[in-house]
Amino acid sequence: MNICTSYIMSWLIRFGSIKMKSLKIITLSFILGCVLSVMPVLAQQNSTAHVTLDGRQLFKVSQLNEFDAQLRANNANQILNQAVTSGNRAQVKVLEINGFPVIQVNGTNLVTVTDKDVPVGVTKQEQAERWQNILQAAINQAQKERRPGYNRYATLVSLGSVLLGIVVTLLLGWLWKYWLIPLLPTPERVRETAVPPKVHLLAKLILGFLRLGVWLYALVYIANLFPQTRALGQKISDVITYTLAEPIVNLGSNSYSVIQIAILIALFLVLLSLTKVVRNVLRSRVLLFTGMNRGDQETIATIANYTLIFIGTVLLLQLWGLDLSSLTIFAGVLGVGIGLGLQGIAREFVSGLVIIFERPIQVGDFINVGQFMGTVERISVRSTEIRTLERLSIIVPNSYFLEKEVINWSQGSPVALIKLPVRIAYNSDLNKVRQALLDAAKDHPEVASDPPPNVLFKSYGENYLNLDLTAWITEPRRQVVIKSDIYFRIDEIFRERDIEIPYPRQELHLRSGNLPVELSPELEASLTKLLSNKANGSNQDGQTILPE
Repeated sequence: MNICTSYIMSWLIRFGSIKMKSLKIITLSFILGCVLSVMPVLAQQNSTAHVTLDGRQLFKVSQLNEFDAQLRANNANQILNQAVTSGNRAQVKVLEINGFPVIQVNGTNLVTVTDKDVPVGVTKQEQAERWQNILQAAINQAQKERRPGYNRYATLVSLGSVLLGIVVTLLLGWLWKYWLIPLLPTPERVRETAVPPKVHLLAKLILGFLRLGVWLYALVYIANLFPQTRALGQKISDVITYTLAEPIVNLGSNSYSVIQIAILIALFLVLLSLTKVVRNVLRSRVLLFTGMNRGDQETIATIANYTLIFIGTVLLLQLWGLDLSSLTIFAGVLGVGIGLGLQGIAREFVSGLVIIFERPIQVGDFINVGQFMGTVERISVRSTEIRTLERLSIIVPNSYFLEKEVINWSQGSPVALIKLPVRIAYNSDLNKVRQALLDAAKDHPEVASDPPPNVLFKSYGENYLNLDLTAWITEPRRQVVIKSDIYFRIDEIFRERDIEIPYPRQELHLRSGNLPVELSPELEASLTKLLSNKANGSNQDGQTILPE
């Protein structure tokens, strides 16, 4: 038990740790295998049809020149149903009529065995005898299943299947609660055990799929016990298959059904996913060892991706049997739609192609776009992704780079110039200030010594002097941090050398004069009396007597 538990846990951990690329490759391989396995069936669906009885497929009949395969199968199915429901014992015989073996059921011609119904290496008579045995066994089984005793047996088996499904579901829940959960690490132990948290979700998904599989299997098993439900399921399946397999779209000389169109779309999606995987492998595995810079690698990977998509689409349509010449009118209409209704998308698409081939900016460049500053992470045919210094992703339309001004700090020279405006008081010694600023810039390790830093006297302000400290740096993307470090150093040196930084101030000038205020005679008399009492009225203790 411990060995089994350890094996399951190790498998869950390994499976939970698989990279997304591996999961994509496995999924795409599975989808491609399913599509390739379905395509031969779709190719034969119009040329053959199944003879069925109570939902059981007995054998296939082929299409004749004057009779459709489905018509032959429907006629045989109707005769078999009549023979079973009649209640009499059915007899299946093989007679030769006009050189062809004919299978009869109770004297009625069921099907004629032709050369198209016979596989290689088997004669028509041998094929007829095989079908005779199959039909006789199927008729006997169908009549047996219509007896009351079988119905009681099927009902009891159905109840037993439901009870067994409940027991299995409860058992899976018990195993999950008391056996698997204690083995899985808690979120607090994830770092200690190095188990990815996706293992929890993976285990829950496996449990859910197991429970769903148990009930689906029980439902299908119960439906197959009764001939009525089995036949109803087969009819529903035939209707769905006929609806999906019926041609609805005509392109040139070929007709395509819903299933064929869905498979074509699925193959195109698989093509897009495969080209994306190839691009990622090319970018992260092949081009990484060529020594090219990141921008060149991204350009080559993008061109290879769209080239593979174009070639794969053409090959896919050709292998599917679609005549590309029949799409000329559609392509013309699409071109008009792109030119009129999709002008914005077309403009961004053309701008993206210009950026990819002309390369004014490349992946990895540090640029200024409007008010944003960051590194180019991805360039597509529609937009460009920029990662700002705040670790935010900005999506910029490609046309912006061709119509507006963009600063590319990584283009051309490997160094960039930064400017740090500084204000000093009027009474400061300019030579002393200049030396202090140069010392602050030279002390920073990321400031280049060649060209050396410089101090420029810009202008006279209202109550300060404007200076600019210029310095060259080799990492433009770190200019915000470098400026902050240099400003910290400038403030420290100014305090050490008693260099005054002017404070913001405002001057207010007041002029004496008479206020143009008019008072009423009553208010003027009261104020005069109040002032005279205040000046002359004081008690003996020196307290002022105020009028009541």
